[in-house]
This record gives sequence, C-alpha cells and structure tokens, in this order.
Amino acid sequence: MSARGRYQGDGIGLVDDKGRVAIPSALRTVLAANSPKSNGKDGGTIVIGAHQRSRCLIAYDPNFLDVLAEKLDRREADNTSADGEFDYNIKRRAASGEAVPFDGSGRFIMPRFPRFHAGIGEHAFFYGVLDYIEIWDPKTLIETADAPEIMKSMARFYMAEKGVAL
Repeated sequence: MSARGRYQGDGIGLVDDKGRVAIPSALRTVLAANSPKSNGKDGGTIVIGAHQRSRCLIAYDPNFLDVLAEKLDRREADNTSADGEFDYNIKRRAASGEAVPFDGSGRFIMPRFPRFHAGIGEHAFFYGVLDYIEIWDPKTLIETADAPEIMKSMARFYMAEKGVAL
C-alpha cells in the first residue's frame, strides 16, 4: 500500500437545509490526495458513517476501508474465544458508512441517517484524527464528558467566531 496522507486540521462548516456542508481546506486536500478521482477532475469521494462509540460521525477516503477492515479483523481475532465465538458487535459498530461525492470546493451532502444519529444541525465541527475525520455537532461535543478539552475549546472558538456561544 502506498503512503497515505494523515488527516490533521479542524474547522466548522455551515450545514444548509439540504445537508450540504464543505470540508475544511486542510482536510479536503488530504482527502482528495488519498482518493483522487479517476477522471482527473476536482473532488472525490468521502465515506460518512456513525462513529463506533461517540455520538459523532467518522469520515474517510474509500481507500481507508481496507485499513479499517484489517484492524477490525485483528480485533476480532484477538477477541475470539476457544470455542470460536467472537464479539459480533466489533464489526457491526464500525460497518456504518455511505460513500458520497464531494466537489472541488469540498462540498458534499451529508447522508440523512448519520446526520440524524450525530444530532448535527446548522453547524458541523470537523476534526482530523490522523487516520480519519470526526464530524461533530458542536453542542454535543461540548457535552461529551470524555472528549478532549482541546477539541471542545476549538469548537467554542469557531462557534464564537460565528457569533454563537456554547
């Protein structure tokens, strides 16, 4: 496998009534490099699904699916008992995902169920987590006890810039 770009960066996006939102520039650049369109045009594909544990979304390029499946296969093997039974929820929690196109400006339409599941309304906070991108409703992020304080501070900062206090 070739070297993959790592997702670092953050930002806030305004979500319109149709669910359209733009991926922040730093994250979009890596996403496009990790999965260039075969026709050479700007844009590409982003996979959006529910996070395994947190009330947010996970987003990644289609090429990350093989990496994710390999990690889950190892976790499943490590959690298989002597009788061959394993935790079926290991893959169930991570299998959520829908591939959607994004344009050269990083705009895509957020799939309806994942958006509902994460409670994303007018704003979406994007945060690069090296292998993938997390997308949060800013208020949900602030209320999540085990979320890192730096992420909460970033969300507050971006929302304050938009005139919204959290």
